[in-house]
Amino acid sequence: MRKHCLRLVCLLLFVTGFVQAQEVIKLYPGKAPGSEDWNWSEQYLEKNAWNTPIVYNVADPTLTVFKPAAAKANGAAVVICPGGGFLALSIESEGFGAARWLAEKGVTCFVLKYRLAKASGNDPIKDFTASFTDKSIQSRQQASIPLGIADGKAAIAYVRSHAADFGIDPKRIGIMGFSAGGTVAGSALFGYTPENKPDFAAPIYAFLPPDMQGTVAADAPPLFLTVASNDQLNLQDHSVALYTKWNTAKKPVELHAYASGGHGFGVKQQQLPSDSWIERFWEWLQNQGFTKK
Repeated sequence: MRKHCLRLVCLLLFVTGFVQAQEVIKLYPGKAPGSEDWNWSEQYLEKNAWNTPIVYNVADPTLTVFKPAAAKANGAAVVICPGGGFLALSIESEGFGAARWLAEKGVTCFVLKYRLAKASGNDPIKDFTASFTDKSIQSRQQASIPLGIADGKAAIAYVRSHAADFGIDPKRIGIMGFSAGGTVAGSALFGYTPENKPDFAAPIYAFLPPDMQGTVAADAPPLFLTVASNDQLNLQDHSVALYTKWNTAKKPVELHAYASGGHGFGVKQQQLPSDSWIERFWEWLQNQGFTKK
């Protein structure tokens, strides 16, 4: 009997200590503006060349909510945008995994599935690999970028307008994005309105070339950047250019450029310097005052 009780206690401790998604929210009340004629369905692929679960063919954007335990909740929130070259979303390593980690710290997280270019078949990673030389795929990617950016801004506006429902502070809502998701997150730093302005942003090894970076506004939010010096896609300069813009404008900014980690490390543990980036992000959030209850 005592053994059964012990097992039950251990099970309860495991369940209560593990943050799961609690809700999936449709971002727009109807069809997403600008893609009303998209009629394909979102697909999930667990086994693939990236060795991490992915989602593709997203036509109807959603937010998957990860709420912290009530005792841990600190009022901060972040929209998380996974990457995948606008052809897929690395939904676990750059989405749900990051959300669970931050929710354990008390941050309410919203993982955004933003609109993507339609895959040619049932393996979008083949499209991604081909996209470096295939102009037709590049054209589809380019066409989807403004839609993904619009979804990122709409996500911030949605979370802010429902802040009371989620028990969060409408003045502590940020956005984080990885690679192509970094395009979405980084673009939220420019041309914002009071409704969709991020209170902080964290583009992680973002694809955001200087010609996509606008002017730093007078009320520009604090910025956190992370990239590996051996990024295979050579996106280091994008982060450095964004850091330089913020630093020159005397706005709060922090950049971590790790010696190794490659591209797409997300929250994977590779026994490399980049493994600790999310801990540095948490320290930065604390230092900026976003985690005070």
